[in-house]
Amino acid sequence: MGAIEPDCGLLSAVRDAESASWSVRAAAGRRLAASTELAGFAHVLGHLLLDDQDTGVIQETAEALLARRDAGGLRTVLAALARAASTDALDELGAAVDCNPLWMTAEGTARLLIQLQELAADDDAGVRSEALRILAPIPEAPDE
Repeated sequence: MGAIEPDCGLLSAVRDAESASWSVRAAAGRRLAASTELAGFAHVLGHLLLDDQDTGVIQETAEALLARRDAGGLRTVLAALARAASTDALDELGAAVDCNPLWMTAEGTARLLIQLQELAADDDAGVRSEALRILAPIPEAPDE
């Protein structure tokens, strides 16, 4: 038994993230977002979430990350949102976070609030700031 072989599909996705084709980059974002090793691809995902050539790449990658329904996916999107400089990236990432249909149910809202509260204490100042910004207008539940 030798060393663990790298996942060829994920290595291909990393290469595809640099493609000239927006649809290939978007597909790469979806594949990387589904990885169990999300942190290992944070840099590439961040690049895709701030794609300066096509908002479709941003949208597809953000939606795939949020579809994970975990704090890691949300964290990756919030980190990009904190670094976004273009109006297009800000609009796409903001819409992905603010209009996510997965959070329109009681269960989804509860999950989102728990994740945002966790991310409000994140080591990354940008992630913390975005989590707190989203939480700010939400009233705290009264003590029972």
